[in-house]
Amino acid sequence: MAKSRGPNGPLAGVKVLEFGQIAAGPFTGSLLADLGADVVKVENPVGGDGMRGWPPLTPSPDGEVYSENFASLNRNKRSIAVDLKDKPSIAHLKELMAASDVIIENFRAGVLRRLGLGYDEASRLNPRLVYCSISGFGQTGPYAQRGAFDVTVQAMSGLMSVTGEEGRPPVKCGVPVGDFCAGLYGAYTILAALMRARETGEGAYIDCSMLGSLVGVAALQTSEFFGTGRDGRRLGSAHPRNAPYQAYRASDDYFVIAAGNNELWKQVAEAVGLPELTEDPRFKTQLDRAQNQEALAEILNTPFSQKSASEWLEEMDRRGVPSAPINTYREILADPHVREMGLIHELRLPNGVQTCTTAYPVKMTGYEFEISREPPQLGAHTEEVFEEWLSSPARVVAQGGTGR
Repeated sequence: MAKSRGPNGPLAGVKVLEFGQIAAGPFTGSLLADLGADVVKVENPVGGDGMRGWPPLTPSPDGEVYSENFASLNRNKRSIAVDLKDKPSIAHLKELMAASDVIIENFRAGVLRRLGLGYDEASRLNPRLVYCSISGFGQTGPYAQRGAFDVTVQAMSGLMSVTGEEGRPPVKCGVPVGDFCAGLYGAYTILAALMRARETGEGAYIDCSMLGSLVGVAALQTSEFFGTGRDGRRLGSAHPRNAPYQAYRASDDYFVIAAGNNELWKQVAEAVGLPELTEDPRFKTQLDRAQNQEALAEILNTPFSQKSASEWLEEMDRRGVPSAPINTYREILADPHVREMGLIHELRLPNGVQTCTTAYPVKMTGYEFEISREPPQLGAHTEEVFEEWLSSPARVVAQGGTGR
C-alpha cells in the first residue's frame, strides 16, 4: 500500500495518538489534524469507532458504504487497528505512546489506566507527553464513573433550563454542544500544554469534561445567578438583557433582528412606523426593553406581519440593524458568502465516492486548510504508522490490523 501524503500546517511534526470514539475525542483530534498534526486513530479491529456505523452511509457503485458522519470528524487522520485486550498488542502500542507528543482519549474514566495505558504509565515512557482525557464528568468526583451522552450533559449542566420556551417541554440544542465544546476546550488546552512541554520538557495530564465545558461556556448565565440569586428563564429566541433581540413572524416566514443598543432600537421603531415607541418609558433604555420585552414583541408583531421576511431583512439591512433569515443547513451551505469564505471542500471517501465537508473555519496567515488525507478505512495505516513512528520493520499488532 502506498504511504499516505503527510499533512502541512502549523502543527506539522506533532504526533497525536487518538483513542477517540463517536464525537468529543475525535473532534479534538480533528482540530489538531486540520492544523497539520499527524493524528493516528487507534481503533478496535472489530468494528472500530462506533460512528463508522452512523448514517448517512453512502454507497459506492459496487455497494461499499462509508459513514459521512464519521468522515466529517476523521479526515486528515490515519487509522491503526489494535486489540486492547491483547497483551502483545498493548506492549507494541506503548512503543507508539513513547513516540507520541499527544494522547487523546475519551473512554469512561479509568478504562485506559486499567489497561496499563493511563497517564502515569505513559508519562514514564515519555515525560514530555501531553495526555488529554475527555469524559462526561471528569476523572474524579461522585459522577466520574457515570456514562454520558450529549443530551444528558446538556440537561445536567443547566443549559436545557434556558433553552426553549417557557411552559413548553425541555429541549436540547440541536447541535451536540456538550461533545463539541469539550473538544474545543480539549484542543485549546493541549496546545497550551505543548508550548510548556517544549519550553520545560515537562508534559501534562489534562482532565477535560463535557460538564465542565458546558458550565464554562455559560459564563453569562452563571454570572447572572451569582449576581442576582435567580435562575435564568427559557426565552425562546429572545435575550434576557436585550430587546428587540429575537425571531419575529413576518407575513410568510420568521426572521431575526438584534437591536442591541438605543440607536439600533431607534432604527427599528422608525422602520415599523412607530418612532414614538422610543419615548415610551417601558422601552426607553436597553434594560427597560429587556424587562418589558413581551409587551414590546406584542406591539412589533402587528407591523412585522404586514410584509414578507425578505422585505424586512432588506429594510433592516438598509438601516444597519443586524438581522438574518433562519436558514436550514441546505440554505446556509449554498450561501454565496459561505462559499466565498471557503468553508465547503470536496472530500473523497475511501470507497471512491465524492462528497463535501466543512473546512477548518478559522483563517491564518501562512497556512491554508487542506484535506491531505481522506478519512481512513479501519486499520488502513497500521503497518505504515509503526514503520514511520518507530523506524522499525512493519509488524502486525492485532489480527485484522494489517491494513487494507
